[in-house]
Order: sequence, then C-alpha cells, then structure tokens
Amino acid sequence: MQAQGRRRRQRSDARQSIAAVLDAAIRTLGSRPDASVDEIARAAGVSRQTVYAHFPSRDALIDAVIEQASTEFTVLLDSAGPGQASPAQALTALLEAGWQIAARYPFLWLQPAVDPGKDAERHAPILGRMLEIVRRGQASGDFDASVPASWLLSACLALGRATEDEVKAGRMTIEHATQAVHRGVLRLLAPSDQDRTSP
Repeated sequence: MQAQGRRRRQRSDARQSIAAVLDAAIRTLGSRPDASVDEIARAAGVSRQTVYAHFPSRDALIDAVIEQASTEFTVLLDSAGPGQASPAQALTALLEAGWQIAARYPFLWLQPAVDPGKDAERHAPILGRMLEIVRRGQASGDFDASVPASWLLSACLALGRATEDEVKAGRMTIEHATQAVHRGVLRLLAPSDQDRTSP
C-alpha cells in the first residue's frame, strides 16, 4: 500500500511539474519567442534536468504547447455550440476561437514552419471541424458550392500561411493579421452574386 501511495504521489508531482513547465513556456515564449530551455526552467522554478525529464528537447516542449493550444481551441469551439449555429455563424465562432488562442499563444505565429504533413497532423481535429462547416455551408447556399470543399479548406489554409509569413517578416501585427484572415476567409468562402440570385 505504501508503494502504491508513493507511485500516486510521484504521478501527481509529475503532472504538477509538467503543468508548471508548460505554463512557464507559454509565459516566457510569449515575451521572448526564442527563449531557451534554461530560461523556461527558471520561470517554472525547476531545474533544466526536470524539463528534459518530461520533454526530451525544446521542439518536444513546443509540440506539447501546440497540443495544449489545440485542446483549448477545441474546448472553445465546443462551448460556442457551433453545431447548432448557421454555417456562417459557426465559421465566425471558429475564427473567434482562433483569435483567442492567438492572443494567448502569440509566439506560435513566430515558430519556424514545419512540413505540411506534420502541420496537418497537429491541426487534424480543427481542420476536420472546419471542413464539416464548409460542407454544411455549401449545402445551405451560404458558401461557394462551385468548387470542392477540400479545395476551399486548402485555400483558407494557404491564406493563413501567407498571413503568418507577413507577421514573421514584421509587416503585420498579430492583431491585424488575425482580422485580415477572418475577413479573407469569409470572402473566400462566400458564394458569387450569381449563385445568390440563382433560383
């Protein structure tokens, strides 16, 4: 029984340590996107070795932060109840959730690009939801149905990546970029005037 109690305490201590490191990473990288593992460890109040015990590399720590951001994004979407909203409202809720996450994790805009496969894997749950909204909007006439939904989604992602490049180059602020993406996505998905007037 004592051994089981020790293991439970160890697991609890490990969870608390991981949470502290992730929180410190979010805060530290938010002010210094190139912050080192040593800086993050100091902010978390733990040793460098403790960070590496949970995350074998800085990239692994960044991946964990991105995974947490994706989870928070999904929670925000669920709380907004986009399934009951119109396609346009659901898409707006998705974009607004994205803005909240961008405000909490601004350094993610400045991370080096990853290969498309890894990027798609990271964002699979979010992309699946967005594709579902696009298809629903095409069926209802809210979005352009003249092209495949998958193409529209790819075009939206390309718009996001282009905007991200502008932020990294210092030509746009994160807030301006987010607003531009919102407007651009809504315009990209909108049906043509001819579609709106067709019987």
